[in-house]
Amino acid sequence: MITIESIILLTIQYKTNELRVQMESLKVQKYMNQYPVTFTENMSIEEASLRFIKTKQIGGPVIDANYKLLGFISEGDVLGKMIQTLYYDENIAFVKDIMRKEVLSVKPYDSIIELGQNMLKEKPKVYPVIDDDENLLGTISRNEVLQACYKYSTKRMSIEKEHASF
Repeated sequence: MITIESIILLTIQYKTNELRVQMESLKVQKYMNQYPVTFTENMSIEEASLRFIKTKQIGGPVIDANYKLLGFISEGDVLGKMIQTLYYDENIAFVKDIMRKEVLSVKPYDSIIELGQNMLKEKPKVYPVIDDDENLLGTISRNEVLQACYKYSTKRMSIEKEHASF
């Protein structure tokens, strides 16, 4: 026998599945930071640290003059080198001395959900977003992935709340 409760339950399941499909189709491009902090190989560590301080970002891509991705540097990398330079009276270092050249990156058409799952397994908190020619388009962080998840979580809660009164 079909009851009002079973119709409501089916409606909630349908809308929830519809949201799941929408979420699976979310792409990195929609949530990426299109204006990330960037660095060059010949930039001093002091200048890199000032960029981190001013932008409050935790990592950024190292690029050449044509926006080709060369590496990645984190504020932790810079902090470590700054302490080493100050404490041990070492010479000024450059980004190229401490940047990681093996960089995990994503494409703008990659799935937000898959990226989020990878972020749980891999260390980077920030990924460069590159095109098929490895040119930098932006970055995406855990916070931006979390924002995408939160947006759809609130939609789901709204659907459940809408039908909870029945």
